[in-house]
Amino acid sequence: MKNSLELGLIGNCHIGALINEQAEIVWYCLPRFDGDPIFCSLLNEHPDRESSGYCTIELLDNVATEQFYVPNTAVLVTRLTDKHGAVIEITDFAPRFNQYGRMFMPIMIIRRIRRIQGTPRICLRMRPTYEYGSNRCMINHGSHHIRYVAPSWVLRLSTDVSVTAILEETPFFLEDTATLILGPDETIPDAIGELSRRFLEETIAHWHDWVRDLSIPYEWQEEVIRAAITLKLNTFEDTGAIVAAMTTSIPEAANSKRNWDYRYCWLRDSYFVVNALNRLSTTNTMERYLSYLINIVAGSPNGRIQPVYGIDGRGQLEERELFSLPGYRDMGPVRVGNQACEQIQHDVYGSAILAVAHVFFDKRLVHRGVNALFTRLEKLGEMAFLVYDHPDSGPWEARKNLRINTFSSIMCWAACDRLARIAVHLKQTDRSIYWREKADEIHDTICKRAWNEKKQTFVSTFEGDLLDASLLLIHDTGFLSADDPRFFKTVTAIERELKCDNYIYRYTESDDFGVPENAFLVCTFWYIYALVALNREDEARNLFTNLLTKRNHHGLLAEHIDPRTGESWGNFVQTFSMVGLINSAIRLSKRWDSEF
Repeated sequence: MKNSLELGLIGNCHIGALINEQAEIVWYCLPRFDGDPIFCSLLNEHPDRESSGYCTIELLDNVATEQFYVPNTAVLVTRLTDKHGAVIEITDFAPRFNQYGRMFMPIMIIRRIRRIQGTPRICLRMRPTYEYGSNRCMINHGSHHIRYVAPSWVLRLSTDVSVTAILEETPFFLEDTATLILGPDETIPDAIGELSRRFLEETIAHWHDWVRDLSIPYEWQEEVIRAAITLKLNTFEDTGAIVAAMTTSIPEAANSKRNWDYRYCWLRDSYFVVNALNRLSTTNTMERYLSYLINIVAGSPNGRIQPVYGIDGRGQLEERELFSLPGYRDMGPVRVGNQACEQIQHDVYGSAILAVAHVFFDKRLVHRGVNALFTRLEKLGEMAFLVYDHPDSGPWEARKNLRINTFSSIMCWAACDRLARIAVHLKQTDRSIYWREKADEIHDTICKRAWNEKKQTFVSTFEGDLLDASLLLIHDTGFLSADDPRFFKTVTAIERELKCDNYIYRYTESDDFGVPENAFLVCTFWYIYALVALNREDEARNLFTNLLTKRNHHGLLAEHIDPRTGESWGNFVQTFSMVGLINSAIRLSKRWDSEF
């Protein structure tokens, strides 16, 4: 069976796993998002699969499958039906709920298998690997558990199923309910079935409570709720970091070699995530991320920060290619680490300051912004002013060709602009004047050097003549007002040069890997933002409706889409794309009382 991105995501903000429609766990890393994938068949379609890490529950003679989330939760249900009409239901989840005054989120996945009707016969196959599929684990077992041992971790399967049936992969009839608990190497003191039932009830209740506190738009409520839960699952609560996606090396297009590891925290992406979640009133996620970010800023030398960090805050993410896994649909290479950590991307200063600015203005937050934090942020502002007209890799992370990217300069302007606003809030008049002058100088320079008089549009680089989709944010960042004719002209130029059917390409020029084949999904969402600002809501709604049809059957989005086939590509689930969905719904939704 060919791998696809018709996958469901489960997790608890410490671990995450992807499960396909046949109830196979195809991706699961230990001990956290960026760890070693013990189940990695998403990147391995070897015919005999002996070397592939996976965990599957097979219903013999299976003829039909149905998969869905328990509404308003991260609990995934798969129903399998055999040719005789027998049905089983598999409930997968990672426990998450309040216990003893703190959030309980163990490194644990629970799989509950329940007979619905008939006499189903199933076979359980557990084949975890380590070192990215290179090695099978050593195995030992007891009466109700199996230990899968790797050099740096031990996975313990506790179960009320016959251990022999699992070890020998022997089919058996499912009479009632069976439980698999994949967790740390610790004895479970309670009855396994009862423990899993209680954990399930508590986890469902937790997600229901969390969703109940969301402030969601009137229209597209289910879509926004699913997007919000998905963004939450991509947060590493221990540190507050937010990963760009759960996976590595899903290519941006078939055989493109654009295969990257996204299991890290990009400051740019994370700003957009916390901004979207804050609009939905999930302040806890924002507070945790701000703590992570402030610690990074405090440790940065002379105000210099990287575009991406590990979820533990480390700066070194050495990129390397692996040969133990052939890749998604055999489209390697498989890469671990990301060279972007070494790149110069000047927009990060704006992303950092725009994120931290919340603590000065949002009175819901427990820890508010103070003068000492403002002084620390000023170092970032000084760096933004120093580099705003210097070449960098830009938001699209060019690996060879450094240029003065307009979006990077705009974000440097945003850094100084927000510092001026914060200074006013703190009643530091002299600093407000200082940062307003810096912001105005950057603004004037961008308007002179990034505006192409001949084409009547802002362009992607100073003194350039090409466009890229990041220019669609020129109003969203506050750089231009919606009624500024230059904004309208820039959107019109992007429509002319970057629009293909219902999608916006990030750019159309050749880069390090040739001309991009697929559309970067978030760019079309940015276009929707721009259309709303220009009072072209009917067009925006049509585009948004089309994008909603391109989600997988769980309502999840990857990074790219093939405009010709509608197929999803790129790492999954992509937080940038889910942010675009939320922001577009908020902008487009009618009021609940608009029809009265």
